[in-house]
Amino acid sequence: MTTRASTGLHDKPLWRPDRARTDAAPITRFAAHLADRQGLAFANYESMWRWSVDELELFWSEVIAFFDVRFETPPRAVLSQRTMPGARWFEGGTLNYASQLLRRADGADAMMRPALVFRNETGVELTTSWRELADLTGSVAECLRRLGVAAGDRVVAYSPNIRETAVALLATAACGAIWSSCAPDLGATSVLDRFRQIGPKVLFAVDGYRYGGKPFDRRGLVAELVAQLPTLEAVVFIDYLEPNGQAHRVVPVRDGLRAIAWSEAIATPQPPRFEAVAFEHPLWIVYSSGTTGMPKPIIHGHGGALLEAMKGSALHLGITADDRMMWFSSTSWIMWNLWIGNLALGTTLIHYDGNPGYPDLGTLWRLAADSRATFFGTSPAFIAQCMKAGVSPRRSFDLASLRTIGSTGSPLTDEAYRWVYAEVADDLLLASISGGTDPGAAFLSAAPTLPVYAGEMQCRNLGAGIAAFDDDGKPVIGQVGELVCTTPMPSMPLGFWGDDDGARYRASYFETWPGVWRHGDWLE
Repeated sequence: MTTRASTGLHDKPLWRPDRARTDAAPITRFAAHLADRQGLAFANYESMWRWSVDELELFWSEVIAFFDVRFETPPRAVLSQRTMPGARWFEGGTLNYASQLLRRADGADAMMRPALVFRNETGVELTTSWRELADLTGSVAECLRRLGVAAGDRVVAYSPNIRETAVALLATAACGAIWSSCAPDLGATSVLDRFRQIGPKVLFAVDGYRYGGKPFDRRGLVAELVAQLPTLEAVVFIDYLEPNGQAHRVVPVRDGLRAIAWSEAIATPQPPRFEAVAFEHPLWIVYSSGTTGMPKPIIHGHGGALLEAMKGSALHLGITADDRMMWFSSTSWIMWNLWIGNLALGTTLIHYDGNPGYPDLGTLWRLAADSRATFFGTSPAFIAQCMKAGVSPRRSFDLASLRTIGSTGSPLTDEAYRWVYAEVADDLLLASISGGTDPGAAFLSAAPTLPVYAGEMQCRNLGAGIAAFDDDGKPVIGQVGELVCTTPMPSMPLGFWGDDDGARYRASYFETWPGVWRHGDWLE
């Protein structure tokens, strides 16, 4: 894919933030924080970006301070080695990803304030308060512990974007176990290609799902997964296609395997207990597409995923605790993981399960209007569908709350930029971002204090030394080159599961230019 970092030289901007939006932006508050603590002042975004890359250790230590990230054990240093691969972040420090995400559950309004707002294509709606989310997490975490799950064990899910999947991830993280998920539209071969590599102990699985108005029973496929995953010791069945069903009873019984219902897992709501783990303790495993071989099982850590969730969403997308954020995603896509991370900011998350084009392309826009979403995340493919179908969300729905449109997955065309401002709203940030599964972050992103130009991403991410390299490994401006990152980031993979000597990891990113991450995309 080819992307363009914004230069502001190609055209008149489609949008500029007004003074009120600029003043309220978290990145503006972060600049004031740096002025107060370090006496720093920046003439523009580019100068802040340059400082963040040149002074990596100071930048990330101030991110920790600004977002009040709480360590159980304080780290000895920010960055032990400024090398790639081999960078060691916040050594000696311990924390827990789920603990940080559920801090709002202790607030005075935790029983009333929504953490999750859900809808599916059958019309089922469910709102979950912060206290409910924490208590469900605590119950499922204790269930996992009773099943023998400990720090470092793998827990996997074959489940769509529903509340149960979010709870299962948080519970897994609370135990210090390692999470991985696949959406139930994947077939047995695709799932087994992923899960067999990591040897899971527990599987969360739905009995089926609905898509485009049709039911898809997955009980037979789950039975196949159980038969082909010999490391499994337990299956937690979620009756989603047939609520209050008995799906857990269809799993073939074998020695040492337990099959229980989700209702049993959540039988005793309770505040969660969190296992304090090292900053770089594995949090989840996500996968490359597998189009050129077996999918790479990419490991990200507790601390890196947390810092990137907070920095990337707040400073670049402008997300705060006052936002109501939806990003349509499958649980097979890292955007689902990154969407979950916004809980760390106290944000209300809106999610949908089903076909976004059923019964029509107004489905997601309707949810955004009904839920008063302030942030609507999607893909260029969905925007292109809406354009082709002549959809005009601003004429059909009340989108007065909407302040930001997010887009990722492929480049957004000039025409798509113009369609958003013509047919969605003329006063919003269009945040087209690029990065992905491998780094667990965006490399190119947005800033609510910068103008938006058609066909261009606004900026390089803070703390990320992004450049375009020519064939000789030299940075170039104004011409297409290889997208590279010249600085380590806390969210970068800890490695690949099973790649004990790191050979596959090094070959994937660092073989072309030693010490430089080569991403495999083109950038101007």
